[in-house]
Amino acid sequence: MCGVLGLVSHEPVNQLLYDGLQMLQHRGQDAAGIVTAEGSMFHMHKAKGMVREAFRTRNMRDLIGNAGIAHVRYPTAGNAGSSAEAQPFYVSSPFGIVLAHNGNLTNTTELYENVCNKHLRHINTSSDSEVLLNVFAHELRHEVSGNSDKRLNIDNIFNAVRQVHTLVRGAYGVVAMIAGYGMLAFRDPHGIRPLVLGTQTDAEGRKSYAVSSESVAFNAIEFDLERDIAPGEAVFITFDGKFYSRQCSEHAKLSPCLFEYVYFARPDSVIDGVSVYQSRLDMGISLAEKIKRQLPLDDIDVVMPIPDTSRPSAMELAAHLQKPYREGLIKNRYIGRTFIMPGQATRKKSVRQKLSPMETEFKGKSVLLVDDSIVRGTTSREIVEMVRAAGARKVYLASAAPEIRYPNVYGIDMPTREELIANGRTPEEIAREIGADGVVFQELSDLEAAVKALNPNIVSFDSSCFNGIYQTGDIDEAYLQRLSAEKAGCGGLKVHPSKMEHSISISSDEE
Repeated sequence: MCGVLGLVSHEPVNQLLYDGLQMLQHRGQDAAGIVTAEGSMFHMHKAKGMVREAFRTRNMRDLIGNAGIAHVRYPTAGNAGSSAEAQPFYVSSPFGIVLAHNGNLTNTTELYENVCNKHLRHINTSSDSEVLLNVFAHELRHEVSGNSDKRLNIDNIFNAVRQVHTLVRGAYGVVAMIAGYGMLAFRDPHGIRPLVLGTQTDAEGRKSYAVSSESVAFNAIEFDLERDIAPGEAVFITFDGKFYSRQCSEHAKLSPCLFEYVYFARPDSVIDGVSVYQSRLDMGISLAEKIKRQLPLDDIDVVMPIPDTSRPSAMELAAHLQKPYREGLIKNRYIGRTFIMPGQATRKKSVRQKLSPMETEFKGKSVLLVDDSIVRGTTSREIVEMVRAAGARKVYLASAAPEIRYPNVYGIDMPTREELIANGRTPEEIAREIGADGVVFQELSDLEAAVKALNPNIVSFDSSCFNGIYQTGDIDEAYLQRLSAEKAGCGGLKVHPSKMEHSISISSDEE
């Protein structure tokens, strides 16, 4: 998961991009980057770390222009330790293009071979985002080559996106800029990754445009949420403010990632017409109904969230069960989101730095903890141990999400089945593994119903990590086995530029 943001304005955008990017920080803490456009010139700065660490005053001063795109990175494909893989990426031909991408491609290796061996383009990193940029650049060059004046027109842009949709498989929400022309945004035909459009009208009646992974970014920069960019749709805004949009896929359908609503998105975002906060409240109600059937209610003294994501579900669950709601785990807000920290050792160490139990809330009580999900079980086990050490008599755990039994290949770091605690285990076995007195998981049908009730136009969901059904239709057992083999601490199938074969002829005596 990453966060993308793009702006076309009538005023300098450097501060707006910085402020908006901070609102997307929860989507990635590995690296951050901003590119602004000043006429036909790009100004770029990107670095490892969080937004506040990546940018200094001197960097911001150099980001000149009234349009720009920005990115926060959460590594799912590529080298997590390399600053070279920070986005946006740049290619000089045609015209000069910069691109930032949220999501994960599933046919990266095939695309890489085409880009490098057939189109003779150079890929400098192992990032699928750089591959995506070069696929788009090649298709755009092909479109423009048929123009007598070699000038770019709007049909060229949308036709190139249409070709990208036919060639690329996976999940992608993209913002890009074409030097001297404008800003482009497009979304994969399944709408797996979110992308929203915002506007702002100034005192002179001039309209500015913004595109973001989540609507929450618009709050910080005083833009209004207009709508979601539809699956398969592309929008293009010229640098002088003209707006164009077109559906670029014949097979588009809305199948958003269900895990966005469970965990990744901020509660104050609206994604695909669904209030994330309201969806989490409703998850709490359906989960409470299952708890009534599976746990001894008389043995539960208090309901507590594992902060922060599960708080809305826990509050509504407690009210529905008519049980006291308490905050017994206090979060250190200066520690990043544990789930998106690369490496199991880092994750495990950070749990006790992140959460501190209040003994007065636990001593002698039977506690029902509510979490958004249970992935590897490492965090859950540590928390159960902490709560017991704080004096809890019994510890039950409820998950607002169903059992996660399958890898996610569309941009979430759940790369192998072997790492998932629910793989091959019943809830009773999971409870024993994490040291809990009982575990209750949300039913998938209830979770999907809670979100779909808020927007009946949602056709289906990408629920692949729960049910193993992959929306793009290209994921089989062989792919999942390759995924496991390729994992190197950050998930995702990687391409290795140095290992690819190139068509260079040499004579036998040179061998």
